[in-house]
Amino acid sequence: MMSKNWRPATQLVHGGTTRSAHGETSEAIFLTQGFVYDSSEAAEARFKGETEGFIYARYGSPTNDMFEKRMCMLEGAEDARATASGMAAVAAAILCQLRAGDHIVAARALFGSCRWVVETLAPKYGIEFTLIDGRFLENWEKAVKPNTKVFFLESPTNPTLEVVDIEGVARIANAVGAKVIVDNVFATPLLQKPLELGAHIVVYSATKHIDGQGRCLGGVILSDKEWIAEHLHDYFRHTGPALSPFNAWTLLKGIETLPLRVRQQSENAATIADFLAEQDKVAKVIYPGRKDHPQADIIARQMKGGSTLVCFEMKGGKEAAFALQNALEIIKISNNLGDSKSLITHPATTTHKNLSDEARAELGISPGTVRLSAGIEDSQDLVDDFARALKAVTA
Repeated sequence: MMSKNWRPATQLVHGGTTRSAHGETSEAIFLTQGFVYDSSEAAEARFKGETEGFIYARYGSPTNDMFEKRMCMLEGAEDARATASGMAAVAAAILCQLRAGDHIVAARALFGSCRWVVETLAPKYGIEFTLIDGRFLENWEKAVKPNTKVFFLESPTNPTLEVVDIEGVARIANAVGAKVIVDNVFATPLLQKPLELGAHIVVYSATKHIDGQGRCLGGVILSDKEWIAEHLHDYFRHTGPALSPFNAWTLLKGIETLPLRVRQQSENAATIADFLAEQDKVAKVIYPGRKDHPQADIIARQMKGGSTLVCFEMKGGKEAAFALQNALEIIKISNNLGDSKSLITHPATTTHKNLSDEARAELGISPGTVRLSAGIEDSQDLVDDFARALKAVTA
């Protein structure tokens, strides 16, 4: 079932659905490793690509195929491959198209594991990299080399919610023949469409908003059919970062409610950001939906809403940040995000702990930096939770 005329909320309930002969209402889970053929000739034709169908679960399954098609509809992509985790998606999207001697330009504001792939893993295979302050387009232009093949960025970034001008970066990449990969996790496909802005590849950790209920890992890579056929298809088949069909089914169930959850999460995040901005114990608040965001003009051009995330800095550094987090009752301490439950973490000691002090300072991650992922709880209950917890902060 495919229709370009459906709006997102309908796409996410019905898109890509394939029913078996039993006519099941919910998507079926195909927990099979392999598939059988009517004849030896049929098997030969399937392997040659002369007939359509599934061969082996590492390559794809009916459940995974439904998830991929549904994500394509939402993202506006021609093709997709579902992966076992978000980092499997990031690593595959980067490495499948590069070889020794190639060069990556990446925005320095990246999730810790993403930086590891760029800074540590890629160089082991002779791939060069340059990290830049991605907020300024001139930095992308200056970093280009004759062997530059990939631009990689997050927007908004983890955890400080910086924003990169995706359309501007895509123009620079197109001029030099490079591909732009955007990690769009923080915006979700509902609030930002990187492919419409000129990006070539989009990756998600489906573990986050797409599942949205803390149940399973998953990832997805989306692009045009030509890029996936030329670069990702064989890499995916032979290296095996495949998503479990059970997890694909779980993600299909989660994605049905994505618009409802993201809307409530974003409203809660905006309410909390406004509350925190008025508190004496909070040094600063960064939220893409606020007019005081340093890049509000870019946000207005490329995003359809704020975010489900809030970044803020506590006066009193780590001691104050820990005191606040420990005093919260509803909001739970966890390094995950995009969940129906509100979650909070201290990036300097969790998600970005492996960066040097200098690298964290360069990214604006101070000892007092805190990242909140707003859930779907009542907004006033969340504000009250922060109000109570702030009283426990004496620093």
